[in-house]
Amino acid sequence: MTLPDPTTRLTRRHFLAGSTATAAALFASRYSLASRYSFVQDRVADAAAESARGVHEQVAWLAEPFPLSDVRLLPGLFHDQQEINRAYLHTLDNDSLLWSFRKTAGLPTPGTPYGGWEAPDCELRGHFNGGHYLSAVALTYASTGDEPLRGKGNALVAELAKCQAANANGYLSAYPEDFFDRLRREQPVWAPFYTLHKILAGHLDMYIYCGNQQALANAEGLANWIDHWAEGISDAQMARILKTEYGGTMEGLLNLYAVTGKRRYLELSYRFEQEQFFGPLAAHRDELKGLHANTHVPKVIGAARRYELSGDDRYRQIAEYFWGEVVNERAYATGGTSNFEGWRTDPGQLGGELSLDSEECCVGYNMMKLSRHIFGWTTDPRVMDYYERILLNTRLGTQDSQGLKMYYLPLAAGYWKYFNSPTHSFWCCTGTGAEEFAKLADTIYFHDANSVYVNLFIASELNWKQKGITLRQETTFPEEQGTRLTIHSANPKEFALQLRIPYWVTQGGTVKINGEALPVFARPSSYLTLKRTWHEGDRVELSLPMQLHSSPLPGDRTLQAAMYGPVVLAARMGSVGLTHDMQYDTTSKDIHPSGDPKPAPAPVLAESEVSAVIAPTGAALTFTTTSASERHELIPLYKISGERYAVYFKTQGA
Repeated sequence: MTLPDPTTRLTRRHFLAGSTATAAALFASRYSLASRYSFVQDRVADAAAESARGVHEQVAWLAEPFPLSDVRLLPGLFHDQQEINRAYLHTLDNDSLLWSFRKTAGLPTPGTPYGGWEAPDCELRGHFNGGHYLSAVALTYASTGDEPLRGKGNALVAELAKCQAANANGYLSAYPEDFFDRLRREQPVWAPFYTLHKILAGHLDMYIYCGNQQALANAEGLANWIDHWAEGISDAQMARILKTEYGGTMEGLLNLYAVTGKRRYLELSYRFEQEQFFGPLAAHRDELKGLHANTHVPKVIGAARRYELSGDDRYRQIAEYFWGEVVNERAYATGGTSNFEGWRTDPGQLGGELSLDSEECCVGYNMMKLSRHIFGWTTDPRVMDYYERILLNTRLGTQDSQGLKMYYLPLAAGYWKYFNSPTHSFWCCTGTGAEEFAKLADTIYFHDANSVYVNLFIASELNWKQKGITLRQETTFPEEQGTRLTIHSANPKEFALQLRIPYWVTQGGTVKINGEALPVFARPSSYLTLKRTWHEGDRVELSLPMQLHSSPLPGDRTLQAAMYGPVVLAARMGSVGLTHDMQYDTTSKDIHPSGDPKPAPAPVLAESEVSAVIAPTGAALTFTTTSASERHELIPLYKISGERYAVYFKTQGA
C-alpha cells in the first residue's frame, strides 16, 4: 500500500494498514516511596525533598488522592475486574516482551516475539511491552501488594537496562533510531515519540510505585537521548514534527523533572508544547473539529502538569476549557468521545456520529486522568459526576473474563463488543486498559487536611495512616442504590466526611448515622458534609435513589439513550450468527471484526422520551420497553457480552 502523504498528520489507526504491510496539596512527610510520589498519574510530590531538588509544585490541590497502597478494593464488581486484569498480566512472558528491544540493541533474542502492534515489523512496537506493561505492573503492585508481579516488572526493567547499555547512548526502544531520522526528515513514520512516552512513563511508574532505582536511571537515560536528538532542530521544524502523534511526551518530561529536580527536563518539555493547538484553547475557541482525539487529550494533560509546576494560569484555562468542551459538547451518554478516532463535527453536533468506531477506549482513559487534575484543583462535584459516568459506561464492560480489552465501544445499533487476542494484538487500548483496570481504586477517596471526600461508591477500605483512621465502604452499587461506611479508630477523631450526592439523585435520598436519619440532605451534584467527632464503629448509611432518565444525542434529540442513575442501558438484540472469531481479533492486523459488519436500524419508539416507556422487570438492573411496538429488554451496557446491542433509540423528538 502507498504510504500517506508526509504532510498529512498520521494517526495510529490510519497508519496501521500501511505499517503492517511494509514491515493535591503536597505531603508534609515522607513515609514510603509510593506515597511520596502518589501522583505520577498526575502530579508528582515530595515535600521533604523539594528544597534540595529545587522543585516546587506551584499549585496546591484543594483535595488530593490517597496513595493507591492505602486503598484496597473489597470483593465485588470492581475487585473482580482488577483481579481479571492482574491474572492477565501474569500470563505474559518477559522474553517475549523483550524480544524486539533485544533485537534492536543487537543482543540475543530468546523466546518468541508477540504479534499485532508488538510484532517485529510493526512501527509502534515497544509501546506495550516496555511501557504500558510496566505501568500496569507497577499500579497493580500498588493496588494489591502482588510481590511476584513486582518481581516480574523489576526483572523486565533490569533487562531493558542491558538493552539501553548496549545501545550506548541512552536510547531505549524496540525499533531502531532511524525512525527518528525519518521523523526529522519529515518522512512517513508511525508515531515514534508516542512509543517513547509510554516507555518513559512505564519506567517512572516502576520507580514511583515499586521503588526501582534502575527504572529511574533508564528513564533519565532515555530523556537525555531525546534532549540530544532535539538539539539543532528549529522551533519551526519542531512544530512540523509535532504534527506526528507524540502522546504525553510533554507530561512525561514534566513528571521526570518533578521527580529529579533537573531543569534540563523542564526545558526539554517546552519543545513538545504545541502552540498551534494550545492557542485557540487559551482564547476559549473550540477548534477541535478535524483533530484526532487521543492525540490531543494527552497534550492537555501536559498543560495541566505545566500549570501545577509553574502556576501559570494560562495552562489551567487551556485544560478547563478543553475539558468543558469535550464533556458538554462532544460526549455521548456514556461520557466517551470521538468517532473514527476524531472529532468530526462542530460543537454539540453529534447527529450522524454513531458507528462501529464510536469512542476509542484510550480517550476515555485520558479524559479520566485529566478529570482528576481538575477535580483536585476545584473539588467540583460535576467533575466526579462525569468521572463516574465514564467509569461505569466506557471503562467497565470493555474487558472480558480473560482480561482482553476493546479498542472501540460501538454505539450504532446492531454491533457487538470486539476484543484483542491474548498475545497477537497489543493495541493502544490494550495498554491503557491494562493500566485502567490496575488502578480502579485511585479516585474513590480524596482528602484535604480534615476531610475525606467519598467520590465513588465502590466496595473498598481506606487506611488514612496520618489520622489513624480506617474507613470501610460496603456496597454492591450500582445494583444497590446507596452505600454504607464504617469508621474504625482507636481514639475519637474529629473530621468531615464529604459524601458526593450525584446529579442523578433528583428524588429522595437520605443519610443515617448509627441508624438515626438526619433531617438534612444536599442538592444533586454536590457534597454533603458530615463533620463531627467520630468513634470506633460509627456507621453511615447513604441512600441514593435512582431514576430512569433520557440522554439525548447532542444535535439530535430524536436519538436518546436510556439511563438509570449513572448507568447507560443497552437494548439486547440477540446473538444469532455471532461467532467467536467475530468477537475476537484473529488476524493480528485489524482493530475491527472481520468482514464489513453493518449497523442495524436504531429501535424505534413512538414517544418523545425514551425513559417514559421503560419499566423495571423485577430483576436487578433489568428493564423493558412498554410501548405497543416491538419490546426490548435493556440491561447496563457494561453487562452486555456476546450479543448485539443498541444504546440509542429513535424517538419522535420533543
